[in-house]
Amino acid sequence: MAPPTQPLNLDVEAISGICGSISIAAWVVVFSPQIIENFRRRSADGLSVPFIILWLLGDVFNILGSVLQGVLPTMLILAIYYTIADFVLLAQCFYYKGFTWKDEVTPPRPKSPDIAVDEPTERTVLLGGYLGERGRRGSGWSHLSPAVPLVFEPPAIPPPTPTKLQSIVWNSVAIIMVCVAGVSGWALSRRYSGSQPAEPVNDGDFPSFDLWGQIFGWLCALLYLGSRLPQMLLNWRRKSTEGVSILFFLFACLGNLTYVLSIFAYEPRCAKPHCEPGEADELYGWYILINLSWLAGSLGTLLLDLGIFAQFFIYSNDGSVDEAGYAIEDEYSSADERRLDDRPLLQRASSGLP
Repeated sequence: MAPPTQPLNLDVEAISGICGSISIAAWVVVFSPQIIENFRRRSADGLSVPFIILWLLGDVFNILGSVLQGVLPTMLILAIYYTIADFVLLAQCFYYKGFTWKDEVTPPRPKSPDIAVDEPTERTVLLGGYLGERGRRGSGWSHLSPAVPLVFEPPAIPPPTPTKLQSIVWNSVAIIMVCVAGVSGWALSRRYSGSQPAEPVNDGDFPSFDLWGQIFGWLCALLYLGSRLPQMLLNWRRKSTEGVSILFFLFACLGNLTYVLSIFAYEPRCAKPHCEPGEADELYGWYILINLSWLAGSLGTLLLDLGIFAQFFIYSNDGSVDEAGYAIEDEYSSADERRLDDRPLLQRASSGLP
């Protein structure tokens, strides 16, 4: 027979625990979407190298600040995990881009328009599309020899792009699963820790103010804030967010938001059973002051991530870049076809062309 469950009492401590568990679940999977996206595309052009480097340095200072300030062991383990995941993303960037510290602007891949194939006429260029494709690749006329068979190379088909509805459904399901995992983890920990008697609060249990821990914490916050700027600049220069996983930043926003809520939802415990007048407010203010650098880093990156979401929305609805790229290519191809078509038949025959 299963033991009776405790009644659900969502006090301030429970809200802080739920938000902290969801934050941990979000930060565990935050790097997975971008790593999978880079591996699927065989490219890391959409990811900024300075963005990953600054994030890596921020995680290193996060580890140092966590050790010196004496935060929870879970946060220290997560900080080490972040550093390992940063090295994986950085290795992907160096593998696909080469060992470079700068972001080279690569134009986004144009979308393939639906081209209608007309019926051939007496002015239709024979092998026009094939010759144009081979000419753009710089292969010359090597396949026009009678001794060499003419083999048409089919164009590479990019992986299918999911629709907006499919993306919204998939991202929503992923967010809900992370939230469910966080709440389940909190419920299990509450179930197994609820039977243990509460320990009395001592003065030594409250975290003390460590100078070097605060210095490293503020350096970590500044690096986290500065890491978003190169990514936003790269998106603006490319006029595209292709290659950047939106789920990557959704998980980051969820982790930062719930982490901030878990810090604010703090119930101070006094040394005596009943707090003195003003003692609870003093303990709460001291607790916020100790965690102020981590609050500033999380809130600041949360606001900057909203700017990245705005770029996702703007560039997903703006097809001017793709259309302009295809307009230039179509202009050159149509000009070549007109130049071939407008020549007299005898001139085309004497030059060896159809």
